[in-house]
Amino acid sequence: MNAISEKEKEKIKVEVQEILKKFSSALSKIKISKKKNEERVGGFREEGKGASGDEAFRDMLLANAPNKDEDCIIAEKKKW
Repeated sequence: MNAISEKEKEKIKVEVQEILKKFSSALSKIKISKKKNEERVGGFREEGKGASGDEAFRDMLLANAPNKDEDCIIAEKKKW
């Protein structure tokens, strides 16, 4: 394996510093809106009525499940 000379190390260091300056300059130009998170208070969303499910999809899903108990799929936990 070839060792990197001190001159090459210094050249790489200068190039990395230039890249970081350009990157930080580009990041500073990005505007971030903080309004998104104002709707949630305490990290919880307001519960609603919910959408009705597709019965045909539910029946197909349960029909394909290898292990089930009435309307619930029995799945392994932490075994994968």
